[in-house]
Amino acid sequence: MFPITNLKAFILSFLMLGAMFSCKNEANTATSPTQDKAGTEEIEKQGQAFIDDDGSTPNVLQIAIGSPDHTTLVAAVQAAELENALVNAGPLMVFAPTNEAFAALPEGTVEDLLKPENKAALANILKYHVTAGNYSKEFLMKFKKLGQANDQNVAVEVVREDVLVGGAKILASVPAGNGIVHVVDKVMLPPTE
Repeated sequence: MFPITNLKAFILSFLMLGAMFSCKNEANTATSPTQDKAGTEEIEKQGQAFIDDDGSTPNVLQIAIGSPDHTTLVAAVQAAELENALVNAGPLMVFAPTNEAFAALPEGTVEDLLKPENKAALANILKYHVTAGNYSKEFLMKFKKLGQANDQNVAVEVVREDVLVGGAKILASVPAGNGIVHVVDKVMLPPTE
């Protein structure tokens, strides 16, 4: 039998050895920013939006990314760093302006909004295109207004068979894993206060 003091020394040694290996493993698994070939730091994109997933129904962001008619919208979402917000469980209803809708804005508007110093204004405009919910075009006909993700309301109108949200006509609707994407023909600009 071990004397009590030898048993205590053995347990203490075992615990210290375990602590050393634990610290060593933590140091080895700590993440550090990647560096490009020039030696400058590159910030890695993190979050749910950057996980590869080919097995589930595409979310609203993946639908936009996969659409050749929404490249400007995707560039704006990336410039505003809102990718992770669009992959949340939702449900989310996104009113997605086409490239033509962005092109109809006054010349230089899109380029100006994509500048880093205008990130907050761009995010506000993009959030004005997002509503909590998953409503079909037909169901939207019952509404007079919707509360948007930027904490403002947008008007809903029915003109003959067309549904207009913030003056933008819904052209098509695509179901998503976390909501629905309504393709619209106009960029909705939030009212200024």
